[in-house]
Amino acid sequence: MEISNNASSYVNQYQSNNTLERIATGLEINKASDNASSMAISDNLRTQASGYVQAISNTNSAIASTQIADKAISAQSNILDSVKEKLLQASSDTTSQEGREAILKDIQKSLQGFDAVASATTYNGESLLQASSEDQSASQAQIYQTGTKESDTTRTQEVQANTLGVGLSDLTSELPSDFTASQARSYLEKVDNAIGTLNDYRGELGSTQNQLVSNGRNLLTQESQTSQARDELSVANIAQNINDFSKQNVISQAGAYTQSQFNITQQSVLRLLT
Repeated sequence: MEISNNASSYVNQYQSNNTLERIATGLEINKASDNASSMAISDNLRTQASGYVQAISNTNSAIASTQIADKAISAQSNILDSVKEKLLQASSDTTSQEGREAILKDIQKSLQGFDAVASATTYNGESLLQASSEDQSASQAQIYQTGTKESDTTRTQEVQANTLGVGLSDLTSELPSDFTASQARSYLEKVDNAIGTLNDYRGELGSTQNQLVSNGRNLLTQESQTSQARDELSVANIAQNINDFSKQNVISQAGAYTQSQFNITQQSVLRLLT
């Protein structure tokens, strides 16, 4: 004959187990039954935060790519500065024809280096200053996914930073015998235009970098706020849960003692009735 099943002790034990699980995992919500609506919100926030993290990574890669391109074009600008100095020297009648031909040889060697920079500048295998290491046509515009939506992209312009693209291919094939002072002067404007083209490329890259850096800061803020919101919802208050577990443990022990005393009393009653 069973007089009591002490249902409250089972409830307390269930609560104690849940509290202990929260302490062990550090999470307030470990399964849907803990709080179905909060778990759904927490999972959604986790997905958002993960998306922001990837977008931040993409943005950092984009910044690195534009920095590499900018430094390469800066090196090319230095080459053209040197080329202009040599052209100015060759443009003077005080320079002998033999000296002028030697200058042209140096200029053409410098322009080979100019093209070498264009062909060698890559990021993750993608050419940045021309179509490919062998193809001197313009590079493809780079499109960076810098957000969590389809429209969150940043695009760079096409670049053709080689002698063909900046209008100096004639100088690379100039014959020494034809390289007179007058001919040298005719290339000065072309070199100035080429330097201007490189400056335009660098200006565009700088603007893109600023946009990417600003976007990266915004993404960091969004990721931080989203993660914080999720933590507030899902991360357990360990101190509070330890306190709750201690209380539940005391109640459980008291309940066990009460139950044992109750069982003794019931046994005594049963003996009197038999």
